Amino acid sequence: MVAKTLSSSPSRPAAALKPLRGVRVLSLALNLPGPAAFMRLKAMGATCLKAEPPGPNGGSGDPMGQYNRDAYDTLHTGIKVLTLDLKTEKGQQRLHKELTRTDLLLTSFRPSALAKLGLSWKTLHKAYPQLSLVAIVGAPGARAEEPGHDLTYLADAGLVTGLDLPATLFADMGGALMASEAALKAVLSQRLTGKGSFQEIALSDAAAWLALPRTWGLTQPKGAVGGAHAGYRVYPCKDGRVAVAALEPHFAASLCAAAGVAMNGMGSMFQPATHRAIAAFLAGQTRKQLNNLSVARDIPLHTLAT
Repeated sequence: MVAKTLSSSPSRPAAALKPLRGVRVLSLALNLPGPAAFMRLKAMGATCLKAEPPGPNGGSGDPMGQYNRDAYDTLHTGIKVLTLDLKTEKGQQRLHKELTRTDLLLTSFRPSALAKLGLSWKTLHKAYPQLSLVAIVGAPGARAEEPGHDLTYLADAGLVTGLDLPATLFADMGGALMASEAALKAVLSQRLTGKGSFQEIALSDAAAWLALPRTWGLTQPKGAVGGAHAGYRVYPCKDGRVAVAALEPHFAASLCAAAGVAMNGMGSMFQPATHRAIAAFLAGQTRKQLNNLSVARDIPLHTLAT
């Protein structure tokens, strides 16, 4: 017997899963990793409340809200934001009122700052046994007090290879994914044990995780996806560039056939002559021609403007 799908009509996709429906999450996390994780938790059905300090001239107290309002607005779509000065008695009282009905607290402070605010895990767990805490820090354990940012964590992981800045904030966004994963684990654990749990998510760990392919040599210059394989490179074409990802043998064979290059096993894809021949072929093609070639020959590629 074949199990029925959630939707009988192929034109109507199944409704998005909401595994965190009914779960109340309070975030004190600022800048990018925390709000990015929060955005994902909201998408999974969590009831989300963000508390942030007073900002200049009555604006946002989150630095992201000051230096990139568009990004801040996107991250906080559908999320209620509460202004709280946790250094005041009034702010503390309101925070603890919210904590009495919160399932999970998300933070991005150094451990010493949390302790000064009376929000260390030991203190929280004693006051709210069912509350879980996901603490985003820069580096794990004893290094959690060190100053740092996305760029320094990427540099430490070997992902800053020249003078150009990385194309995106990999450690921050990777850390956000790890934090949302930790939130799911915390909710599952709470449902099994009835108790809250503590998890520390380090952005340096996120950078190290993303760096694993490079550590293994895959993305090094002599690696298959580091430029050594002629079917996995970015080439110039007649009116722009083309990112070619013909890595597997059948894709590589299609590319070689289109370029009129003899392919004698996968080893030939690493030969300088193959690189030169494919480069010469692609240089004579327009983006439109290459897009058509991708469809006709089933070659994974994506054209780019200069």
